[in-house]
Amino acid sequence: MTVGGRVQGVGFRWMTKMVADKLQIAGTVENLDNGDVSIQAVGDPDKMAQFTAAIKASPTPSGRVDQFSATPLTPVPDWTDFRVIG
Repeated sequence: MTVGGRVQGVGFRWMTKMVADKLQIAGTVENLDNGDVSIQAVGDPDKMAQFTAAIKASPTPSGRVDQFSATPLTPVPDWTDFRVIG
């Protein structure tokens, strides 16, 4: 997933991790040089739907998601936790 808007400098990555941990989603989140945030995530399909909805709504109250795009991960990584990169 790639999200754009007010997603850097507002705690977006750490709140994304909190949502991922709560939903037992594994993967990574990191800031991109262009101001967007990249999220790679895997998990149960129902929980992934909840995670995606939370990301689109911005997991932090001071953030705002204006753009959202997602592509499937292939092959699916064998992650066991969710990490903030950078």
